[in-house]
Amino acid sequence: MFVSILIPCFNAERWVAQAIESALAQTWPNKEVIVVDDGSTDGSLKVIQSFGDRIRWETGPNRGGNVTRNRLLELARGEWVQYLDADDYLLPDKVAAQVNYLATQPPTDVLYGLVTKEDWTERGVTRELQRFPEPHDPWILLVRWYLPQTGGPLWRKAALEAVGGWRPDQPCCQEHELYLRLLMAGKSFTYCPLNGAIYRIWSSNTVCHRDQPKVRRRRLAITQQAEDHLRARRELTPARRDAVNMARFQMARLAWRHDQGEAMEIMRTVRQSDPQFRPLTNQPGGHHPPAMYRLLWRCFGFRWAETVGDWARILRRKAPVAS
Repeated sequence: MFVSILIPCFNAERWVAQAIESALAQTWPNKEVIVVDDGSTDGSLKVIQSFGDRIRWETGPNRGGNVTRNRLLELARGEWVQYLDADDYLLPDKVAAQVNYLATQPPTDVLYGLVTKEDWTERGVTRELQRFPEPHDPWILLVRWYLPQTGGPLWRKAALEAVGGWRPDQPCCQEHELYLRLLMAGKSFTYCPLNGAIYRIWSSNTVCHRDQPKVRRRRLAITQQAEDHLRARRELTPARRDAVNMARFQMARLAWRHDQGEAMEIMRTVRQSDPQFRPLTNQPGGHHPPAMYRLLWRCFGFRWAETVGDWARILRRKAPVAS
């Protein structure tokens, strides 16, 4: 099985050499490494060129990450592709382990595996393995935002081509929008319990960090499309409906501190979807509201539960610190 490792790069001079080296170091022998520079204005292109004929590469004007990923897909000769952002890297056995795992599974289109999040802060570097809560229902994992970052899966090239590749005008939530179209097209997803992708978080200057309202709008749109599709196909099981509305509820809580009107609008959508919705304690992945919050919800509803929560946070900030 031939695998194409595809690296889009824009102004990643600090990191791109490690990304390329980790791709070349993959123990799976049947591979190629392709890098497309998306009009970098730093020294990224010089770093890429330094690898010579060990890789295939090209450069051009800045057109955006998804256009670059689609160009890489066009260049790929492999039946399977491994995407790798230029500021991330792979452990040496990542591709080999997943290819070997594929041989033990029914035919699939997306083999998604575990990802290690590597946080770079002023206090140092920390790593956390991002696990997938059970059950491994890809629809639930999609709406709860557990499906992995770009480097986690092996993607069947033909499946990506069948849905039109990456959406060029998608400014954020890009993997999740692609996951949605793949699921809606009936492509099969298989969970792989192996780790091998390192997702580095080192900058807050990204759309996901800069513009949280935009991220919420895009995420809510993906959630709505997923619910509509499943409902139309009579595949909206109670567990999937609960996951959809728990995701909305958590977005409403995030919105509350910045825009209470937005939060209440999200909760209106929740009530339209499921008038009996309550914050659950048995949803996969944790992040559940505390017992007191749930009691306030049952007695007074979302607005008062959040308002009392605001008061509690203010009181905690004002409380004297014990010496």
